[in-house]
Amino acid sequence: MKRMHVALNCSDLTKSLEFYRAFFGTEPTKVKNNYAKFELDDPALHFSLNIRPFAKEGVLNHLGFQVNDTSEVLAIGERLRQSGLLLIDEMNTTCCYAVQDKVWIYDPDGNAWEIFYTKEDSEFESAGEARDLSLCCTTPSEPVNIEFISWNKK
Repeated sequence: MKRMHVALNCSDLTKSLEFYRAFFGTEPTKVKNNYAKFELDDPALHFSLNIRPFAKEGVLNHLGFQVNDTSEVLAIGERLRQSGLLLIDEMNTTCCYAVQDKVWIYDPDGNAWEIFYTKEDSEFESAGEARDLSLCCTTPSEPVNIEFISWNKK
């Protein structure tokens, strides 16, 4: 396999391109009036944006990048904060049947991105009561206004 492919619907291609140029730290490889594509090598990702109508509560839960250890989560989180982005920290949390350290950020359409390190497996899905799934992978009620980052910036 060459790359993972993710295609997101978006409501405003200009705003989404501004966010993802900064988030990935690179220019898209193709831009049309209703479409844009990024082909990343690290991580290996073919990512596209499509202008399409969609419900705010669509089928997509969240997207993310798994990193090698907690120090990478902390370093990326600090870089995001230095860029003025609003983050949600979840250190030593249980989510998706794993104990993880992570930070969350939202794009202009409210799509959640997590940067995470999995420390160990868990018997429980979330950090709360065994049946309380609202604590795992929560999203804001409205998209967050944010500034942008360079993904590869040190």
